[in-house]
Amino acid sequence: MKKNPVASLNLYMLSWKAPQICIHIVCCLLFMMFPLLFMSNGKGYTELIIPATHYSYWLFCTCYISLFYFNRYYLMPGFFIPGRYGGYIAMVLLLGAGIFYLQPFDRLLRQKWAKAEWVYDPPVMDITSLFIFFMIMALGAAITTTRRWQLTEQRALKAEREKIRAELSFLKAQVHPHFLYNTLNNIYTLALTKNNYTADSILRLSNIMRYITDEVSADYVPLQQEETFIRDYIALQELRLQPGMVDYQVSGITEQQLICPLVLMTFVENVFKYGVSKYLPAPIIIRLEVKDQQIHFFCCNRIYAAATPGDSSGVGIANTRQRLALLYPQQHSLDITTDNNLYIVRLTLPVN
Repeated sequence: MKKNPVASLNLYMLSWKAPQICIHIVCCLLFMMFPLLFMSNGKGYTELIIPATHYSYWLFCTCYISLFYFNRYYLMPGFFIPGRYGGYIAMVLLLGAGIFYLQPFDRLLRQKWAKAEWVYDPPVMDITSLFIFFMIMALGAAITTTRRWQLTEQRALKAEREKIRAELSFLKAQVHPHFLYNTLNNIYTLALTKNNYTADSILRLSNIMRYITDEVSADYVPLQQEETFIRDYIALQELRLQPGMVDYQVSGITEQQLICPLVLMTFVENVFKYGVSKYLPAPIIIRLEVKDQQIHFFCCNRIYAAATPGDSSGVGIANTRQRLALLYPQQHSLDITTDNNLYIVRLTLPVN
């Protein structure tokens, strides 16, 4: 049965607002209990039902609860947050004058509650009512400011996530054509020589393209799928190489691990682009190991081909560095060396 998206959205909003509504109700009830704390005669508190029947009790509670929500949902967003500080101060002073005139706290304590030995001498000025007023206004301002700061932080985090997602999409779009271009060149060479493995190469390329188009749209993919993809690519490259030139080994459990797609493929592709010679032996070593909650990748090849101006391999490595920084911030280790005409890559990633 198809779900109604509008009903689902309404249900989500209700589930999000329900805890806030409960908190508001509990806080209002606690505040309504507040004046009863001042009605002790030294022998215990008076009956709770008696104040609830008198207008002064409801005047006290209604005044301050109404002031809190009026300040929280009208004055703060309408005057203070837009920067209309003069209007906000004028409204606060006007409300303070109203509290000074009504004297809700003083009116409450003047009553002669039943069964209470109550003695109250009202002061010249009801300072307590004004103090509670300014505390209520300050509380509303603090809650509004804090909430607004939290929303700003959430928007900033969301914008940062969207920026990272956009950057990753752009980087992947750069990697895919670069990889497919080199692979199609290899198949073109096989077709020119009428190699019997041309059809098999096209099938492997089809599997690789299916993986690229269907799987790598996610930030992370199963390591086993990535390893199968690398294995197919190596097998495709071995069709044009001498037997035994590629030493590829995998160890550890790869079934339940996740990895950023094509992050290893950039280095594997680089190995075959610059580490293969038509005239000299070109051994290639590639290792993939899962150990101690980490993914260890190692590849080594001799450097035979030099990068030409406009070559996209540098872009591929730079893009991979950026993707690692975005998806594994301060959690990965990448070491690339070129000692003794050997190109060596050591990469360590955390297991997800």
